[in-house]
Amino acid sequence: MNVSQSDFEFMKECLSRDIIAILVEEMGMSLPTAFDLFYNSDTYSKLSDPNTGLFFQSPRYVLSYLLPASSSNR
Repeated sequence: MNVSQSDFEFMKECLSRDIIAILVEEMGMSLPTAFDLFYNSDTYSKLSDPNTGLFFQSPRYVLSYLLPASSSNR
């Protein structure tokens, strides 16, 4: 990928914010639970690797990897 480290970090954090907001607002999780689920997940580990390209994807697409019930919607 041809983005700077600071651009990658910004995109990753914006995507993380949006995913956590979906978990809280639409799925009814508490904020601490959503943070814990997301930041301790394999999905976040993959998002943190710029070589996966996940930081270019939509929040709902990335969320589909996090939640098993959503995986059939990919």
